[in-house]
Amino acid sequence: MLKFLLWLLLLVFCWPLAILAVLLWPLVWLISLPFRLLGIAVDGVFAFLRSIMLLPARVLGGGPGRA
Repeated sequence: MLKFLLWLLLLVFCWPLAILAVLLWPLVWLISLPFRLLGIAVDGVFAFLRSIMLLPARVLGGGPGRA
């Protein structure tokens, strides 16, 4: 019986938090979207800079996979 009462207590305290999380998740996703896009852009810039730095080695024959 005590276990059942604890489950009811948990239900009473946690369902508002669960509904709040479900309602706020799209807002959090929309706020984090520009940061994700910025991360993708920064990753692309670093990949571009890496390819520029490794270009002389590739031109001279040191392609990927050669030791």
